[in-house]
Amino acid sequence: MDRSLFICGAAGEGIQTIGDIVARAFLAHGYPVFATSEFESRIRGGQSSTRLRIGETPLNAPRPDADVLLALNPSARGRYAAALRGGGLAISPSDDAEGLAIPFVDLATEHGGERLYANAVAAGALGAAVGLPFERLEATLTAAFDGRGDDIVSANVGAARAGHAVATQRLGDRAPEPLPPRDETFVFTSAHAVIPLAATAAGCRFISAYPMSPSTGIITSFARNVDLGVFAEQAEDEIAAINMAIGASAAGARAMTATSGGGFALMTEALSLAGMIETPIVIVVAQRPGPATGLPTRTAQEDLLFAIHAGHGEFPRLVLAPSDPQDAVDKTVRAFDLADRFQIPVIVLTDQYLADSFFSLPELRIPEKAHRPHLADPGSIDAYERYALTDDGISPRLALGQSEHLVHLDSDEHTEAGHITEDLATVRPAMVAKRLAKARRLHDAVAAPIRSGTDDAHLVLVGWGSTRGAIDEAAGVLRSDGRRVGTIHVTEPWPFPRVELPAGASVWTIEGNATGQFAGLLERETGVSLAGTVGRSDGIPIDAQFILEAVS
Repeated sequence: MDRSLFICGAAGEGIQTIGDIVARAFLAHGYPVFATSEFESRIRGGQSSTRLRIGETPLNAPRPDADVLLALNPSARGRYAAALRGGGLAISPSDDAEGLAIPFVDLATEHGGERLYANAVAAGALGAAVGLPFERLEATLTAAFDGRGDDIVSANVGAARAGHAVATQRLGDRAPEPLPPRDETFVFTSAHAVIPLAATAAGCRFISAYPMSPSTGIITSFARNVDLGVFAEQAEDEIAAINMAIGASAAGARAMTATSGGGFALMTEALSLAGMIETPIVIVVAQRPGPATGLPTRTAQEDLLFAIHAGHGEFPRLVLAPSDPQDAVDKTVRAFDLADRFQIPVIVLTDQYLADSFFSLPELRIPEKAHRPHLADPGSIDAYERYALTDDGISPRLALGQSEHLVHLDSDEHTEAGHITEDLATVRPAMVAKRLAKARRLHDAVAAPIRSGTDDAHLVLVGWGSTRGAIDEAAGVLRSDGRRVGTIHVTEPWPFPRVELPAGASVWTIEGNATGQFAGLLERETGVSLAGTVGRSDGIPIDAQFILEAVS
């Protein structure tokens, strides 16, 4: 089973509420759900959609077409009509000879008492159209509105029952058989929802950020969940945010900030400061299309080269790019550990797709405690030099105030003790070599790409970050047609990992930008000549069909 449902309407009409209710009803019925949203940058008006994909096994990528299109207004019906596949069903409030007309507002007023229950009517109608038993919807609605009062629960259930009954009656012979319940459970979550949990497990105790879509949910999650024990500070701007985090880190607290491309642009001077004073920090950069404000509510992979090259001067940094919520947990834990171990900034590249998409996972593994301290023991140090030269470039680090030792941190070039220097003959070359020695060691710590079916592949699809689900699905379709297809997926793109490509294979890269940023890195670092690059820059997530149309 693979069913794609589009729920579309104007901002403020409650499309996300309907999607959440129907998704959670399917999950409670034992079916995994993938949910994603695409929406315009406005509070009310326009036309947007929430999209659900339901299967018997997790389907971790969107589909561009709909089996059922639920439109809450005529304009939404017109905008998304092209997405309805042949033989699909359109549900809307207006008469449509080829669809199903449901008077959402009239039924809401009659059975709920107010027009605001039109969402419940729509959820009931959609449930009927996809074979979701009403009892399951009723239980989900009851749980969702529990605590809001019996009247609210009763009105929602009554409105949904009316929508389900009218849809069933009007579908007639077209009404699907009720789906049987399954004894399966899933964790339903997004990458941004789990990053705060993983950061806490990794020992994070401070976050400062300025709100910027699509990163804002990270700091608000910390602020709402005081039990996490992480101090959350909304700064006046991104410059203040990163400098606060650097200060907290210098004082010994594992610290982070979160932003998007425009905010990261403001942070680049302080990024270099972290590189010069060798102070660890974790920066989540949630990508969206640019340049400038661009498309603030859409998705992209346009900031890879920016993250790699941001900041003035030469200093090491690590760039991670998780592919799904579990990977976001793992990369967040690694980000804090490696930032602390190498005393460097670590950038975690997510995007709007990972922020707003919900995946069904058989389990979610978050370590209870993943904090491996890398601060030096003051008792083992006599005369302390913050930037003492070592073979691996990593100096013993003491935090400000950790002991009676004097800790000098200076943004100018400095001596081993941390004092400003103009010694160009000896000290400056030694400090440059020290910082770059860490970069060489860091390269050895980068995780290898995830490989599948590459040993005898004639075609290899290479991606990074959030494209993994779509690439795996496209490869599966091609393999079912008898093609020998391999995949290589990179989640730690810098320092560039060791990528081995099968000789003679046709290699394509898949990424959410127009210029093939990762493709350029791959060609430069491996010397391979690519057969092509599948790039997408319209703000819509990459799906398997998009890939297949390009490489088939």
